[in-house]
Amino acid sequence: MRVEVERLTGVYKNMVRGVVALVFRCSPAAGHPRRTTESADVRWVERSEIGSMMREAFAVRVADAFTEGCQVRSHDGHALS
Repeated sequence: MRVEVERLTGVYKNMVRGVVALVFRCSPAAGHPRRTTESADVRWVERSEIGSMMREAFAVRVADAFTEGCQVRSHDGHALS
């Protein structure tokens, strides 16, 4: 699936692993979602489902994409610091 990048929505620092992830909000541009070697499942879901589908450290990234500005957060791989 091709996407168009809209904006940077967050910078997430995994303090345990020393990893920094830059997360961008994108819009579909062409193609359809499909599984790849990097994904176990691909599908559209309701915003209200996100919290029950993934750990807090990852769910917050989706939630932040619906807010204004760019968030900067730290976590341990599971929960926010």
